[in-house]
Amino acid sequence: MSIYEKVTHYRDFDFPAFFSATGVGEVQSVLNKPRLTELDYLTLLSPAAAECLEAMAQQAHRLTIQHFGNTMLLFTPMYLANYCTNQCVYCGFNMKNELVRKKLSAAEIAAEGAAIARSGLRHLLILTGDSRHETPVSYIAAAAGILRKDFTCIGLEVYALTTAEYVELVAAGIDEMTMFQETYNEVAYAELHPAGPKRDYHFRLNAPERACQGGMRGVNVGALLGLDDWRRDAFFSGLHADYLQKKYPDVEISVSTPRMQPHAGGFPPKTIVGDKELVQYLLALRIYLPRSGITLSTREPALLRDALAKLGVTKMSAGVCTAVGGRLHAEETIETKDVGQFEISDERSVAEVADMLRRQGIQPVYKNWQVLAKKAQ
Repeated sequence: MSIYEKVTHYRDFDFPAFFSATGVGEVQSVLNKPRLTELDYLTLLSPAAAECLEAMAQQAHRLTIQHFGNTMLLFTPMYLANYCTNQCVYCGFNMKNELVRKKLSAAEIAAEGAAIARSGLRHLLILTGDSRHETPVSYIAAAAGILRKDFTCIGLEVYALTTAEYVELVAAGIDEMTMFQETYNEVAYAELHPAGPKRDYHFRLNAPERACQGGMRGVNVGALLGLDDWRRDAFFSGLHADYLQKKYPDVEISVSTPRMQPHAGGFPPKTIVGDKELVQYLLALRIYLPRSGITLSTREPALLRDALAKLGVTKMSAGVCTAVGGRLHAEETIETKDVGQFEISDERSVAEVADMLRRQGIQPVYKNWQVLAKKAQ
């Protein structure tokens, strides 16, 4: 069964009826199981499970320590370009938005990378908009070649690629890829992506699997919470990760749980996902997928990230800037600074986030040792 067939299998599933029939007793029963089914996971996402968050938190914490120890991998994104050919209504890089478009030169890539490396981080995520003309695969590969001297692990968050292109980027030094499906609701997806190559739901949905086939050592999936019903997108994100983990056991599979944030264009979220709902999602995900990584971005405010550090999260971004070359022009005023893809909520430096983790007894990790071990094999 392909991931699309798995998603389609639940397309007409009666989620409201399932949730209505699920009570606290069913949730407690699931928490006593050694291994969960897909519907067990859905039970932990139900409204009834919101009454069991303390028990879920204890179990999530235990499983995190068991599989990951008291550690937190730190990374930061680096935006290479903001040229885009899509009209995604929720994104600041929408081609119709009026903003300064740019891409970094080879010299600027080296300088921005060096600025990030001075923070101590050795795990980097490089990003672009969706423009094969301005940022072809060859440009991304060249950027990876420049950055390899400063970073032991380089991740990728760009447009969906073919298997052959993922093979090419692995050879260039890319270790991981992140691909957000945004929403798994195919009808809503079409409405949110009125024009551009990203409108192809199927090509994007299958990109993480092509990355696995292309040799990526790590693959990260997820939905942008707020574009559709959060419980459905959380459910399908978990199923997607489970599908990849079972089919490609040698690949490090992770899930990100971002919520919508303000951006250029101002598209309002369809649903508001509160802090309690986000906590429930994280806990359910950890219990369902005890060996999968969970990434928490700086879209979330500092106090919330501090509170979630022990509840299943294994990877956090820090020292983030979402503007192209933002670290090279840090001296610019707010009025002249380039617009980023979205607004961040936690503006702390790498050192400040690391200090927060240490105060909680968590060891900040600046290198992805799992990926390094796979490289050495």
